[in-house]
Amino acid sequence: MTGTDVRSLTWATAWMCVTFTRGLSPDEVFLRYGADPGQARPLDADEASDLLSDSGDEGVSLLRSGRLGEWAFCVEEDGAVGSWKEALTELSRGTETYSVLTTDGLDVFQYWRDGECVENFEPGMEHTRPARADSWWDRVEAALAAHEGEDTGMAPVVALVLDHLGIILDDAALAGPWPSLTLAEDDAPSAPLGDTYAGEGPVPPQPPFAG
Repeated sequence: MTGTDVRSLTWATAWMCVTFTRGLSPDEVFLRYGADPGQARPLDADEASDLLSDSGDEGVSLLRSGRLGEWAFCVEEDGAVGSWKEALTELSRGTETYSVLTTDGLDVFQYWRDGECVENFEPGMEHTRPARADSWWDRVEAALAAHEGEDTGMAPVVALVLDHLGIILDDAALAGPWPSLTLAEDDAPSAPLGDTYAGEGPVPPQPPFAG
């Protein structure tokens, strides 16, 4: 447990999507997002942001990926591909993936295992609460409640996941050079499901992951 300081995660307070996948390399992550890893370059945060400015196109995401211990992360700016069903199916194939999304008016936590959705809910939206006895719901709600009114977005949830995984991805770490590229949403595994996940309902319990 790293005891992540939520104040060190300003990158997770505004529009962003982040995934954490066990055992993949950054190249494998990019491939499963539908991107060409051959286009990736090691860029720091400022240099990577210039990729979005230079693209000038709508429907383009900035992806920055890296490996921390057993886990590969992918931080996405200006997009939500890492929250789409098809992308998470690919990312989690043969392994497991956590996804945290925050946009204007929509926050989503997901956990996928070997191509199957285990949990998918919108914090604070009781009708999306999973029926699983060991759901992340209570932990996510408690993390957000501890920072209520602090304008921290989904940073408390990202901190919760980071502590669970035992890795550090704070502002200082993410500012450094990581493989970075842009991805047109049309090249991603599929189109998004829509602007809400509330209609999917709870996911049935899955057997323990053995990977």
